[in-house]
Amino acid sequence: MAKLPVQDLDHVLENMGDGWSALAGTRLFITGGTGFVGKWLLESLLWASERRNLGISATVLTRDPDRFHVESPHLAGHRAVTLLRGHPHEFDFPAGEFPFVIHAATTNAFDLDVEGTRRVLEFARTHGARRLLLTSSGAVYGTQPPELTHIPEDYPGAPLTTDPASGYAHAKRASEFLCVAQARQHGFAALIARMFAFVGPYLPLDRNFAAGNFIRDALEGGTIRIKGDGTPCRSYLYAADLAGWLWTILLRGEPARPYNVGSGRSVTIEELARTVAKMTREETPIEIAGTPVPGTPPARYVPSVERAREELGLQPIVSLEEGVRRTYDWAREGFR
Repeated sequence: MAKLPVQDLDHVLENMGDGWSALAGTRLFITGGTGFVGKWLLESLLWASERRNLGISATVLTRDPDRFHVESPHLAGHRAVTLLRGHPHEFDFPAGEFPFVIHAATTNAFDLDVEGTRRVLEFARTHGARRLLLTSSGAVYGTQPPELTHIPEDYPGAPLTTDPASGYAHAKRASEFLCVAQARQHGFAALIARMFAFVGPYLPLDRNFAAGNFIRDALEGGTIRIKGDGTPCRSYLYAADLAGWLWTILLRGEPARPYNVGSGRSVTIEELARTVAKMTREETPIEIAGTPVPGTPPARYVPSVERAREELGLQPIVSLEEGVRRTYDWAREGFR
């Protein structure tokens, strides 16, 4: 798999400014380092360390080190990276102190997700962690009311306890609670990033992500297919901005104060599909399976990002259109 574009890595490097100096000479422990978010964090970290001569090293927990070596040899084989085989809920603790811990691994199984958080917290407590970042999810809010255009961090909603499909959301709520409680008890800082939707290199094109599916359709030269009626509203933050936001939250965020991570620009799924067509293959046809029901309010999943902007100075820099173009160009290299 191709490395990230230098343009994107420099974007993260420069927008963090002098913030990288807080990581100089430190060791990080990262779970989920082989996924979409984790690869962006790991690659941008190594880039910054080399360009700024920071001497940072990272231990990455992964279920399958061999596969990671095949998919991303430039990361797995990097001299500053140590791969640790295991699952978040079951891994041997590496020796030494790790001042910074990032828990970005996730699973749809409630028990395993929560137990994974417990295990990572035990590791943080016993291995000198000063700051721990949990990548949570906007799913913790439950269904966004249609009249609420942007959902803020203090919205008191929650997923239904009677919905069997809400295990992921409840696991993230439980994980947030565990992080805050353990951090207060044992004297380290717990930072919480509630993730929404993204676009960028490393985004899976074959899973249930609309942006990835539409880019895949364009790459294959076929029809961009919308399974529903195209009216749900989403927002998409480009992954280079995402990485910068997460590093900033880890280093400068207020402990036990969640931050929404995403774009405040709301677009319908149909608008997203048309944006993908425009920025890739404008002649690509778009097929919408469903028909909107008159008077039905659109389903929304759009964050308010005012807290991140006002408290940390964060804002989207790369537009949706440019982000789609960059993702398409990167993915196209893999199709050749």
